Amino acid sequence: MKRTLLKGLKRTGWFVLILFLSLNVFVLLSGRFYLYKGIYYTYLQGETSPTIYDLDKFHNATVKAPKKSEPWAFDLAKSELLHKDDLKYMDTWKTSSFLVVKNDKVIYERYWDEHHPETVSNSFSAAKTVVSILIGIALEDGDIKSLDEPVYKYIPEFTGKGKEKITIRHLLAMSSGLDWTESGKNPLSENAESYYGWDLRGLVTRQHTERAPGKEFIYQSGNSQLLAFILEKATGKDLTQYASEKFWQPIGAESDAFWSLDKENGDEKAFCCLYSTTRDFARIGKVLINHGKWNDKQVIPAGYFDEMVKNPVMTTEEGVPNTRYGLHIWTYTSKGHPVYYCRGIKGQYIIAIPDEQLVIVRTGHKRAPDTDPKILKTANTKANQEKIGHPSDLFEYIRMGREVAASNSFKPSDYLKF
Repeated sequence: MKRTLLKGLKRTGWFVLILFLSLNVFVLLSGRFYLYKGIYYTYLQGETSPTIYDLDKFHNATVKAPKKSEPWAFDLAKSELLHKDDLKYMDTWKTSSFLVVKNDKVIYERYWDEHHPETVSNSFSAAKTVVSILIGIALEDGDIKSLDEPVYKYIPEFTGKGKEKITIRHLLAMSSGLDWTESGKNPLSENAESYYGWDLRGLVTRQHTERAPGKEFIYQSGNSQLLAFILEKATGKDLTQYASEKFWQPIGAESDAFWSLDKENGDEKAFCCLYSTTRDFARIGKVLINHGKWNDKQVIPAGYFDEMVKNPVMTTEEGVPNTRYGLHIWTYTSKGHPVYYCRGIKGQYIIAIPDEQLVIVRTGHKRAPDTDPKILKTANTKANQEKIGHPSDLFEYIRMGREVAASNSFKPSDYLKF
């Protein structure tokens, strides 16, 4: 028996050794040295992918809050999640925080596990909407002349093989036609290299065109990164500084935010990786429900806001009309009401329903799959068609937020009406 066990251990040892050597040969031949960093920060830490608490794993820059913040008003007394099944649902998708704002007051706030009001966590792709907002501000200030300017005007090396035809608008609408591979699981994708690598500028400027721009919505994080480089060239400021001055401070943030960099003193990972508290994420939602305003201040230029939330005319990968995406912001119509939202791969949501003056923020570790387009096409109703491309948990968080808001509006005097 001992001899059999020793043979088994030897086989395992040889297998691990061969696997290790093969991996190293692949990395050396392909030049994908970022894989070492990715493996160290995931599998060797007991994870299988990036986490919402990766801030200290990378260099970062501080998005400074104003010296005088504008704290939220709270009205929590009457609000509760109405069904115990909702809490079970939250646990299923490993929720870390859930916050609801109604009429400028926080009416519900709950945290799970080690997460608390001061915890900063990764926005992942929810940060893309902030990049779009900054583009709109730079456009209003005249630093960017037009959304229809070619990208190469601001990034001279972004030329060749059709890239000269790509405009800022194409990047914002996710219709650039570039060959970026968008994947949260494939370690060989551009997403993985952009997250764990150290040359963002080289990565995004080396992209090639696969199709004519402006025709088809294909979600690609590389578009957002190019927008960040455009902002830096146009404004003469790095993304973090510009975000601090033009957005984070005007909306009265209570806490500093942090943006991950690709290396020390390097470039912000603009496609993701803006870390903030849940309460400050909710401020983005407040601006969205108020047509770009924070209280009486027009933070997002009104004209740009109108363009941002409008769906550009094009088709999607599923071959249906684009009803889901504006200029770096997701859109949805619920019960006849427009919904604007930011989302991240782990289920980060900042949901704004202007008609109801309702903001819903959810952060966590898992996101439900996108609604199955095959099932929705079979149903063949307008309401179902509009759900294509949206994760199924989005609709649950909207429902929960509405139920919380309804419970908050119930007062003892209402008993007299029965």
